[in-house]
Amino acid sequence: MSKAYFLGIDIGTQGARIALLDQVGEQVLAFTEGFALSENSREEQSPTEWWQATERLIEKLKSSNLNLELLKTITVTSTSGTIIPINRKGEPIHNAIMYSDKRSESEGILCKNAAEEFVVEGYKGFNSSSGLPKMLWFVKNFGSENLYKFVHASDFILGKLSGNFGISDYTNVLKSGFDLHQMLWPNYISNLGIRKEWLPEVTFSGAPVSRIKPELAKIWGLPEHVQVTTGMTDGCVSQVASGAVSPGQWNTTIGTTLVIKGVTYTEIIDPTQAIYNHKHPEGFWMPGGASNTGGDWVSTLFNKDGLDQLNAEAVKLRPTGCIAWPLLQKGERFPFFSPEARGIFLENVSPELQYTACLEGVAFIEKYAYEQIMKLSGETVSEVFSAGGGSNSDAWLEIRSSVLNIPINKMRNTSGAAGAAILAASKTYYSSLSEAAEAMVKPEKRIMPETSLVTAYQPYYEDFILELKKRNYIK
Repeated sequence: MSKAYFLGIDIGTQGARIALLDQVGEQVLAFTEGFALSENSREEQSPTEWWQATERLIEKLKSSNLNLELLKTITVTSTSGTIIPINRKGEPIHNAIMYSDKRSESEGILCKNAAEEFVVEGYKGFNSSSGLPKMLWFVKNFGSENLYKFVHASDFILGKLSGNFGISDYTNVLKSGFDLHQMLWPNYISNLGIRKEWLPEVTFSGAPVSRIKPELAKIWGLPEHVQVTTGMTDGCVSQVASGAVSPGQWNTTIGTTLVIKGVTYTEIIDPTQAIYNHKHPEGFWMPGGASNTGGDWVSTLFNKDGLDQLNAEAVKLRPTGCIAWPLLQKGERFPFFSPEARGIFLENVSPELQYTACLEGVAFIEKYAYEQIMKLSGETVSEVFSAGGGSNSDAWLEIRSSVLNIPINKMRNTSGAAGAAILAASKTYYSSLSEAAEAMVKPEKRIMPETSLVTAYQPYYEDFILELKKRNYIK
């Protein structure tokens, strides 16, 4: 096949990143820019600042001396459940209401009750992290004057690139209430007070939308033939980056949060609704869930410059035999739902022991999640593909593999931006996402469980689960 480039843009909670990959998955360039975070960055962020960061990152391609005529497609990924109200000019009329904002808790209950009443199949697990309750909260508090559309985070950047703010994809619309079985916006959403004209047209992830706006192509020195496609949520696109895109494959992404997703022929029906099902671009299902537990505690509690030493000490200290759970915020949503859940931290211990115990705590949550998945699906999870920043710690990979007692595959480039670049190629260069991933995802290492650690961790895992039960977080 001919030489080609694909650009992925990732708008994360803490910063923006772009990755330029070629047709065989080699990363040609990658640039990152952090956001100026504030105390309320988990509640609101400026979409305009996201776009300005994106402009600066893409501008750097001009000085790369690459043949940018080879660039074929651009795709965007960002956080799931983040909502932006815009006017007809595509301008935000309110800051982005972030997925982690809790103000729409009561609206989440209303949406959940309505879905329980009217939805036969599909997503019913609305809470304050979902998009639909945030829309309802905005309309209740600010009205609908000047409101043209509610757009998701990746859709906003897509609109800035293409001029089309009225289109989204299967993954972004799930928590906004789109019916993935009947492929429409259900009537109960209108009954709640959200007009359907405020909602986007929906198609599969990676679908070509239009060419890049000519004025942007000129500014950035890009060819005008560059296609812009629909995007994908961050958890799903990290799954793409890991290579787990075919039925039977599962991925754990540890970034700010822990996200587990797999590919199945049929949905996994979870009575607790902690597990939900995205729609795969090829018609399969992508069940999984997003935890409030993840890797955000690492940067919050520890100096990033000392992580190499902490990881080296973790290898010596494991297993700690301690119970820790680095949940920084109130409440958990996956692999169980508990609004009252609180993190568990050790007192009067060394930073090295606290760090190692927290690594183990996240691994225990991951194990519990896969146990629930296997119980509900009747399928066996025999290996895990891993992505996200948490995969950069070999000590953590080794702990997780031994806790899970299965191999963990770390791929060479597991960033969300790389996953977006693979998605960009999926229907503009290759015939499908599966074909693109097979050609572009490269393995870096395969971590095998250590027999002695597997044996040692099992009773500590049981103690961890017992502690969660004692606290009434799980039954």
